Order: sequence, then C-alpha cells, then structure tokens
Amino acid sequence: MHLIDIADAIDLSNAEALWDQQQRPASARSKLASTPPKAMAFGVPPVVLKLDAIDLPLLGSNYQASATVRLYDFGAAAFSVQIPVSACSWASFSQLVNAVDALLGPGADSPIWTQLLEHVRAALLPALTKPSPASLHEDYLLGIVHAFDEPIPVSTMHESIDLVPLLSGEQRPLSEQARRDLLLQRFSYYADDLVVLTWDRAFIYEPRGDSDVIDILEVANAQLLEMRFYDELLDAELPRMYDMVEAAYHAGNPLGARHFADLARKLYTLVAEVTEITEKVDNALQVTEDVYLARVYAAALDLFRVRHVSDAVDRKLAIIRDTYAALYEEASAKRAELLELAIIALIVVEIVIAIIRHT
Repeated sequence: MHLIDIADAIDLSNAEALWDQQQRPASARSKLASTPPKAMAFGVPPVVLKLDAIDLPLLGSNYQASATVRLYDFGAAAFSVQIPVSACSWASFSQLVNAVDALLGPGADSPIWTQLLEHVRAALLPALTKPSPASLHEDYLLGIVHAFDEPIPVSTMHESIDLVPLLSGEQRPLSEQARRDLLLQRFSYYADDLVVLTWDRAFIYEPRGDSDVIDILEVANAQLLEMRFYDELLDAELPRMYDMVEAAYHAGNPLGARHFADLARKLYTLVAEVTEITEKVDNALQVTEDVYLARVYAAALDLFRVRHVSDAVDRKLAIIRDTYAALYEEASAKRAELLELAIIALIVVEIVIAIIRHT
C-alpha cells in the first residue's frame, strides 16, 4: 500500500458522485468486514474506488495486479496494488514479495504511484479542500497467505517456515537477536491465523480472507502520514511565527495593538485548523470491544511511532497557543496604553481650553 496526503480534507460524498460520472467501477463506503460496528468501526467510513488493473514485470514474468484507492475524509489517499499468486513455494513467494518492494517500494521511485495519483486527483479535484503537493507518503508491504499445501500449526509457523527474509527484505542471514526482534510482534486470535508486524512490512496468514487486520494497518499508516504532515507544517510555521512576533514588537507603531491582534488571530486560526484535522485523524478508527483487533491496532500505532509524532504536534501546538495568549495580552496592554494616552490627551485639551477661556 502507498499512502499520500492529497488535501486538507476530502468531501467523500462528492468524490463518490464525481467517480460515478467518470463511469468507473462502482465505489463503496468501507467498513470492517467481520467486526461488529459496536466493537470497532471507522469514525467516518472511507470510500474505496476501483482502479484499472496494472501489468507488473516481476522475476522475469508478467503479473496482472488489481488496484484500488481508499479515500479518508482527513485528506489521505491509500493506494493498494494486489498481486494474486497460487501454486507457489514459500521461497518463491518470499522472493516475489521482495521483488514487489524493489519495483514499487519507497526506494524504487516508481512512476506507477504518480500515474495513479494524477488520474484520481484529476477526476476528484472539486472534492478536494486545499489540495496539497502530495510530496509526503508512507509505504507498507503485506505478504498475505490464505492457505498452505500442508497445514502448519500457527504456534510454530515461524519455526516451520522462515518468515525473516519476507519481513526484513534482507538477502544476507540476520543475527539471532535481529531475528528475534523481527518476530516479536506476533498476534493470533483463532488457532489458524497469524499476524506478524514490523515497521514497514507485515506477514498475514488468514484462511478465511478476513481483511480487518489489513484495514487496521492501513488506518494506522494513514494516521502516521497525517501526523507527519502536520508535524512538518508546524516545523515550518514556528520560525515564521517567531519572525512575525519580532517584527510586531519592533514595529514602533502607536497602533501596535492591531499588529498583535492580527498576528494572534492568525495563530488562533492555525491552531484551530490543525486541531480539527488531528482530532479527525485520532478518531479515524473507534475501538471499543474487539480486544484482539485493539491489540493489533495498538501495537501498530506503537511500532509506527504514531503517538510519538502526535505528541510532537501537540507540543508545537502548545507553543503556538502560549504565543497566542501572550500576543493577546500584549494587544490588550497596547490598547490600554492607547486608551490612557487618549484620556491624558483629552485632559490636556480640556486644561488648555480652560486656560484660553480665562485669558
């Protein structure tokens, strides 16, 4: 999957209507496949759009891959390219997963993602609020198995087959410590399913074709993407804020209160906009009763360091809020000074008028 921030917000209903006008394959509001809505659900269900199939050259053969994009109301687009394979040995499957990463992964700079993005953005531009240059992205690779030729117990699957080459992408043997760390995040709910998470890849064994774990991993990556976007936005805004504050202090204008008030208003607007979007991101997935999926989701958030980036955004917002409060107080003080000067000027004028009348 390849996630890109394409706008500040997406009008999902409008996006559905625009896509239908293109006479494209039908879109649908996404929901978790097998989890009851009361247990876990999307805050605002995203929209899934089917894209044209793609031919991919992999390991000397051509594979036809299906493509979709899932749109989130907070401005993220999650592109997914799925390559079905069958009658494949484990070693060949692992090599194929690594070949997909070499072709479409973050180090490949593949034009395929750009082509898909341009096509979707051209069709849905009226539904995008403040389109972004889409320079920020997240990539995540999934190796999904629905069945083995011979049953393999989930409890010993990581010992029966070597998951490390698929999860690491490394061709050279890893140390025992590295192997243990790579296989640390393992989860199972039934006796015949398994999820192993790493920073940029996951292995999923799911014989029933349940996609809930895939959806959860996508949401966690979308949250990371958006938090990174606003972290970088605030990184750029803070130096400008300091420059504007310094310029306001050195303006030397008797009407300086207006400068401070205008600057405070700009900062308040920025805080309000970022806070509104980050709250949407935080509430993208609501977890209540499904303990298993909640564990997988929490592990993904920790592994992707979503909370770390979110805390950084909160700290920068706190700096801007404190600056806003200081500017507001400064503007009030300037207005009080101006009022005092006006009162003194009126008193002086009255005294002068009284003197003139008595002379």
